[in-house]
Amino acid sequence: MQIIDLTTLITIAFLGSLGHCIGMCGGFVVAYSAAKIDPILSKSEQIVRHLIYNAGRVSAYAMLGVIFGAVGSIFLVTPEFHGALLLTAGILMILTALALVGASKLLLSVEHSLTSLPLFKRLFSLLIKSRSIPSFFGLGILNGFFPCGFVYFFAAKAAATASPLEGALVMTIFGLATVPTLAILGLSVSFLRGLAFRQAMNRLAAGAIFLYGLYTIYGGLAYFFDLPL
Repeated sequence: MQIIDLTTLITIAFLGSLGHCIGMCGGFVVAYSAAKIDPILSKSEQIVRHLIYNAGRVSAYAMLGVIFGAVGSIFLVTPEFHGALLLTAGILMILTALALVGASKLLLSVEHSLTSLPLFKRLFSLLIKSRSIPSFFGLGILNGFFPCGFVYFFAAKAAATASPLEGALVMTIFGLATVPTLAILGLSVSFLRGLAFRQAMNRLAAGAIFLYGLYTIYGGLAYFFDLPL
């Protein structure tokens, strides 16, 4: 994977964590912080629990990266198939960008429908009530599989790599880049939840994702037309 790709992905993930992730996962983080972390615990003990939760979340993303990268590898059969994969991924990226700024409700409807599943609710209820250390990791894994438009962008990029290893790398980068913001939120730094601040970060992330989507579509078209790369 090229350095420019890594830099772009890290930047998008961090900006998105300051905007979309706080909006989508903020309630999740605040809920488990209030229910599972006793305020009498030392600050270091609280930090350990937040890190274990985030380790579970990043692990789930890595697993998703392997899956989507493996699916993408199927499209290496012919150059045309790979081009079609890039075109599809680019379109999904643009849809994600539009969803981040509220211009599309398609991905949002998918998010809400999946989180209303009885299995998801049952697992969340069991994990949120437990204060055991492993339950933080389990809750992180559950949150990692939480349907989210922002995750769809990185899943599309993971698939576009057409490699389980690189797909896992893409999703791990995403997870790690979002850890600082969500960990700080869990430790109750309230300014991050400010609506105006999150909207500004959403716009920046959406702009970057939109441009990256166009770049990916261009790469896909290059498999069908004589375009310079």
